[in-house]
Amino acid sequence: MGPIEEKLDLESDEDISFGSSTVGGKVHSFDFETTNVGSHADVVNSWAFKRIRMCPLRSVYIVLIKAKINLLLPFGPSAIFLHYFTSKHGWIFFLSLLGIIPLAERLGYTTEQLAFYTGPTVGGLLNATFGNATEMIISIYALKSGMIRVVQQSLLGSILSNMLLVLGCSFFTGGIVNHSKVQVFNKAAAVVNSGLLLMAVMGIMFPAVLHSTRTEIHFGKSELYLSRFSSCIMLVAYGSYLFFQLRSQHNLYSSVDEHRDDEQECSDEEEAPEITYWEAIGWLAILTSWISVLSGYLVDAIQGASDSLNMPVAFISVILLPIVGNAAEHASAIMFAMKDKLDISLGVAIGSCTQISMFVIPFCVVVGWLMGQPMDLNFQLFETATLFITVLVVAFMLQKY
Repeated sequence: MGPIEEKLDLESDEDISFGSSTVGGKVHSFDFETTNVGSHADVVNSWAFKRIRMCPLRSVYIVLIKAKINLLLPFGPSAIFLHYFTSKHGWIFFLSLLGIIPLAERLGYTTEQLAFYTGPTVGGLLNATFGNATEMIISIYALKSGMIRVVQQSLLGSILSNMLLVLGCSFFTGGIVNHSKVQVFNKAAAVVNSGLLLMAVMGIMFPAVLHSTRTEIHFGKSELYLSRFSSCIMLVAYGSYLFFQLRSQHNLYSSVDEHRDDEQECSDEEEAPEITYWEAIGWLAILTSWISVLSGYLVDAIQGASDSLNMPVAFISVILLPIVGNAAEHASAIMFAMKDKLDISLGVAIGSCTQISMFVIPFCVVVGWLMGQPMDLNFQLFETATLFITVLVVAFMLQKY
């Protein structure tokens, strides 16, 4: 019994909760010779539980078991099973869709954990990056299949859902939970993101206008060349923006948080990462790989699901795929807004839109160029006008907020 006594830390015993029941309280002393068998079993169980908390299995429990949304995880393997043993593309599509949802949400949770170690600015950037990993992977698989229109519509739907649905829900829920205070955010950072979005819309608008006005010299080719040129410029501009955000003017993005450090000191003590730095990186790699696998089956089943369910491919591309791909951003942005961290919510929602428009879309154009696919920035006139109006509305709202 000696080694067990040495490993016990009864002075720092914390409350332990199992589901709805809680076992708590401090144990100030323990006498192995005079304690009954029941108390001895409680202490051994407590020690074993603490050992489990310190081992890597704890991260498996937290990431894959603890959240209720993980009940949807078995739908992913079910979709793969149906892909090989049946030809029901409608079921394969919806099971793949349901299987990706918890993976996207867990990806957002893991990047949130990583944000504890990297800070709010880098954390928001990482959250937007890995939150958009789903859209990027689905787009690459669709490009390989020659489904260029699906790629364009899904990326457009991702921008619209982030700017309207995710950002709107963040403001709405944050205002309800924090109704007794005025939520503030870094206006300078929001203005920079709005300017980048306007620049991206201009880059997307030129090929659509060139095509619609019928003024191109080589019809069908001039817009493709202009799209590739604009995509290279947008990638360089996005790289410069990252340098500006993380190196050159990083203080511009942390000023609001620095002013509120003293006010949030108590809440920061309560909030602590649940997994370690390297565990978070490992889970990011695992979840991204699994999303990549499921995305292949999802893309393969799109056309079959459209035919069997009598559902337009445009509805699947603009509505369903962005909702699944933005599950991580949606959950993370709302959660941060409810915690009165509106800067991170804007970094996730607006930063995600900026990254899709300035990086993911040009990246898909370049990847299509390498694959020999004529992927361009001609999103058609109606879709481009919708995007332009949305960006203007959000930009004016952030200016007046």
